[in-house]
Amino acid sequence: MGNPVIYFEVMGKDHKALSSFFTGVFDWETTPAGPANYEFVSTGEPVNGGIGSPPEGGPSYATFYVQVDDLQATLDKAESLGGRTVMAPMNVAENTDVALFEDPEGHIIGLVKITSG
Repeated sequence: MGNPVIYFEVMGKDHKALSSFFTGVFDWETTPAGPANYEFVSTGEPVNGGIGSPPEGGPSYATFYVQVDDLQATLDKAESLGGRTVMAPMNVAENTDVALFEDPEGHIIGLVKITSG
């Protein structure tokens, strides 16, 4: 069995407008999150996500996050197949580490490792 998609993000300059757009189109619910300009999204299904603003000067993007057992091994595999690491593994919450890579066409893909604590 493959690795599951467990999260998504839609990031843009006006996160409130994006939030309003996606909640209007899909009837999603949002909840303010810890970081400024970010909201958690509840889709009503197992895969939820977030809507926010990228870091200052960063581009707008939409991405999905795939759960893996080993972030660095997956980044290495992606690079061996023509990808590029965008963000090295980083702890973002208790028991949650993430990393990002770019596929050969420039799409940003997120990786998540969740550990029991």
